[in-house]
Amino acid sequence: MPKTSERQRWWALGALTLSVLTIGFDITIMNVALPTMATELSAGTDALQWIVNSYILLFAGLMLPIGAIADRFGRRRLLLIGLAVFAAASLAAAWASTSGQVVTARAVLGVGAAVIMPTTLATIAVLFAPSERGKALSIVVMGMGAGIPLGPIIGGYLLNHFWWGSIFLVNVPIIAAAIVAIALLMPESRDPAPPRPDLLGGLLSTTGLLSLVYAAIEAPDRGWGDGLILGGFAISLVLLASFVWWELRTPAPMIDLHLFHGRQFTWGNINATVVSFALFGLLFVVPLYLQFVLGYDALETGLRLLPLIGGFVIGVGAGTRIAGRIGHKIPIAAGLLITAIGLAIGSTTDIASGFGFAAVWYAITGLGIGSALTPSMDAVLAVLPPERAGSGTAITMTLRQAGGALGVALLGSLLSQVYLDRLDVTGLPEPAAELARDSIAGAVGVATRVGNPALASSAQTAYIEGMQLDLVVCATIAAIGAVLTVMFMPGRARQSIGAESSAPLTKPDREPTVRK
Repeated sequence: MPKTSERQRWWALGALTLSVLTIGFDITIMNVALPTMATELSAGTDALQWIVNSYILLFAGLMLPIGAIADRFGRRRLLLIGLAVFAAASLAAAWASTSGQVVTARAVLGVGAAVIMPTTLATIAVLFAPSERGKALSIVVMGMGAGIPLGPIIGGYLLNHFWWGSIFLVNVPIIAAAIVAIALLMPESRDPAPPRPDLLGGLLSTTGLLSLVYAAIEAPDRGWGDGLILGGFAISLVLLASFVWWELRTPAPMIDLHLFHGRQFTWGNINATVVSFALFGLLFVVPLYLQFVLGYDALETGLRLLPLIGGFVIGVGAGTRIAGRIGHKIPIAAGLLITAIGLAIGSTTDIASGFGFAAVWYAITGLGIGSALTPSMDAVLAVLPPERAGSGTAITMTLRQAGGALGVALLGSLLSQVYLDRLDVTGLPEPAAELARDSIAGAVGVATRVGNPALASSAQTAYIEGMQLDLVVCATIAAIGAVLTVMFMPGRARQSIGAESSAPLTKPDREPTVRK
């Protein structure tokens, strides 16, 4: 552990929290601005989708090699580079004049996020002792979680008073403060004896993940049987299988897959992915429900996400404290069970349900997600050798993002199918009917323009039925995760992966190089 004072470590943690706050913003703030950007930039549906998805694609696709790079060349150095990239891309996006320029800027933002997230978590693993790590991790997770409702709240205010590009400028002062704080307060750390660069492993993992996430993003629109989608999944399967084969055989792997010999590491990753699936699924369906069924604007929607975030913050604190006393297994399983209960309650939503009912199950679900997420991530950090913290945490974040992208694709397809089956467009001209079939936003817009309340009611009912199915699926996955956690996850935290692995991963006398 770095030889830094206790006060310096916690100030450095504040800087790390600022770093991930911007990533939390980007999860939701774009949803607020898309309608305005469609008008101002004359952007079609495909362009708007890629404004969102270019960020996700690069974020998920690059974390594995970046985690290994951070271990090799220094985590503070790479984090400062990632923050600078994020700030520069934010400025470029703010003053872009075409949708293509925004897509490019958002892709670069994804690169910056792919640097920031695993490097931040790896730094926590190195900077804090096991007794402090859970608390430190919970603070960072809450910081990122706080950005989720703040995104639409701040974005809605800015759009009401300034131009659409102002939503990207929110990142710049936060990042500037984080850069200064990290440069002054955070010690450098790296692997003192890094293996030689694994170029083939980096190429296989990056191209495989890019192909996987691209196919997941495009599948709902093109159809799961489309040749491009099937080809993308097939290519990703071949490349990722080749990556695993190579990493298990090369003497200097980019990612040490023997980490998965440990049940705590394996189930920590599985549960973090399950929790992310539930969270991403919730964030996928809830904003549209609030806006186009209950009728709230973007700012009001952001404010009504606060019960979810309030439950999340309480859950993070409770899960962290319980895990520190009795281990990770119980709070994770309990959190997943609470998540399943909240989602199951939400699946009973009907057209007459109001925000009061929604606030209850938002809070319950947020409580469960928070209770499970931090202990799941801490379970991974607890068994990582400090010198491999970057590559180890990159595995966790990659699984979360790739699983989230696949989850949203599957949930989007389920919701879309139910919506199309239930929507009644009888009597509408074909152009209007096509717009109504495209989304609930389109249907409500058409209904408003032509004065057809029956169409709006049909679209809202159809959307709710699709949302019900999505929430049932998420609840089922969370419940299964809870049962499997009880059955297979170790009951107490372990501080060394060697206790569970047949082959020790590091020599006991190796310590991470740390420079102030």
